[in-house]
Amino acid sequence: MAGSCCAAALARLGLTIALIDPGPVPNWHPDDYQLRVSALNLASENILKSVDAWPLISTLRVSPFRQIEVWDAESTGQLTFNAADTGLSHLGHIVENIAVTSALIKRLSATKNVRLLLNDRIEHVDSGTEDLSVRLASGETIVATLLVGADGTASTVRQAAGIELDKRQYEHQAIIAHVVTEKLHQETARQRFLPTGPLATLPLSDGRSSIVWSATPELHDTLATLNDEAFAKSLTDALEGRLGHVRSVSPRRSFPLVRSHAQHYIGSRIALVGDAAHTPHPLAGLGANLGFVDAAALAETIEDAIVKGRDISDRAVLRRYERWRKGDNELVLTIMDVFYHAFGRQNPGMINLRELGLNVTDRVGLLKHFFVNRATGLAGDLPRLARSFST
Repeated sequence: MAGSCCAAALARLGLTIALIDPGPVPNWHPDDYQLRVSALNLASENILKSVDAWPLISTLRVSPFRQIEVWDAESTGQLTFNAADTGLSHLGHIVENIAVTSALIKRLSATKNVRLLLNDRIEHVDSGTEDLSVRLASGETIVATLLVGADGTASTVRQAAGIELDKRQYEHQAIIAHVVTEKLHQETARQRFLPTGPLATLPLSDGRSSIVWSATPELHDTLATLNDEAFAKSLTDALEGRLGHVRSVSPRRSFPLVRSHAQHYIGSRIALVGDAAHTPHPLAGLGANLGFVDAAALAETIEDAIVKGRDISDRAVLRRYERWRKGDNELVLTIMDVFYHAFGRQNPGMINLRELGLNVTDRVGLLKHFFVNRATGLAGDLPRLARSFST
């Protein structure tokens, strides 16, 4: 998602773009609701509108969320954010990842200065003094001014640049599924902090909810052995019945949770965006949003360099992008770590502190406004595309 968004943002500048991806054309299907979804905040929506992808995404399948509920299983601490309280119509949308990539690729395929090289992959990168060359598995060699690595946590581009990755495993496995519940989700995203890890539900457009259950290895292994009926019962209990009984569960998927951050975002004529540069804990659903802001920030950095007549791959130019995004992303990763550790500790002092923090934030308007701005992505040093959009 971050890579195709970055390509679309750069194409607006008149640059010649080649988008390389080992996969086929993403195929969104109306009868197949994909498990991998993202909670796109308002900043991401603005960016996607700016590259003319949001109008198509919104016709495929999206669900707005207008409220966020958070509560602690070990105390009476709870917190509610409501869009209407801050004059907003919504806080974001839940969207299938494939809907985003499908819309972006369709947008790029109609752009004259973009070449799509799908079902192909990078085999070798040579960063020379004048230009950079990329040899593909198909045998073709592309000569370019700049290579943007948006190729995920196992990034080939990052490795080619010799950039080290700080990486550590969270002691959680995530379980994802879609569920039918007795009560309506009421366009509300919910998260309960359990002693064994956070459990989130996200509202889907067909009335179901997507779940992301982060669990300790012991709990994950237990849940993995349950049939659908028993899993639904465990999920109903874990949510304290806030959505009533869980009536049915889709096929489930699991994956380990990893915290990673590249030591640098740039190399010689190379820049990293999205998961190639960072992966936070998913408890706040910020991973995809950080990638979109990376893409918009890199595009703005390059646009400003073009206006000034500078080489877009000059290290001093790319350093501006790195300084801009690396500190902001490190802050988010650190905050996610604080929440992960704070809600994972069960000593009485920490439980009391969590209870106080949630309840005070829920009652103090200024604090709430601060966190709403963070949740919607409308805080901090935003790139222009995140603040407004072209028509």
